[in-house]
Amino acid sequence: MAKFLIADDHPLFREALQGALGNHFTELTLREAEDLDSTLAALHKDDDVDLLLLDLHMPGSGDLYGLIRVREDYPLLPVAIISGSEDASIVAKCIGFGALGFIPKSLSSAKIAEAIDTILQGDTWVPEESRGRLDRVTDEDQELARKVSELTPQQYRVLHFLHEGLLNKQIAYQLNITEATVKAHITAIFRKLGVYSRTQAVLVAERLQL
Repeated sequence: MAKFLIADDHPLFREALQGALGNHFTELTLREAEDLDSTLAALHKDDDVDLLLLDLHMPGSGDLYGLIRVREDYPLLPVAIISGSEDASIVAKCIGFGALGFIPKSLSSAKIAEAIDTILQGDTWVPEESRGRLDRVTDEDQELARKVSELTPQQYRVLHFLHEGLLNKQIAYQLNITEATVKAHITAIFRKLGVYSRTQAVLVAERLQL
């Protein structure tokens, strides 16, 4: 019996994917999550998931942060990215940061099942048009990803708002925390990323397409 966790913030897509997978896999158990926090909670509660199908853009995930976070916490868990994007640079980074597959949402249910079969066998699956032309993730980007993996989800949210140009008091309002807590998070972000200013922290986020 296989057990998959579908992490996507669109209920209709989760429902459609469940129906598609149910037609191709027998004795399949499916779990659902709608954001990064619920995904991490589900994995913490149930550590025998065979495959995580992870949406890049669900709340808290921040493009690549969700993948980086999950790979840090659950290095043995096979992860397949489910995305509406097919940008080659994003595909390359996802594979470089530990995903075993990159599955566009535009694929047919049969093709999605074929991709998952490949991943469950331990092989990497990417769209045919991306094969053979994925740039290798640099050692520098790998090191930056390692540093980002040390950020807590709340620290990542603060980094996101720094990238948006918000002031400390605005970040505090958005997250319903005090300015002192925001400052503490920013200090921790600078230390973990090895930077000394907001501008440098934002450049790290942009480089990794967080």
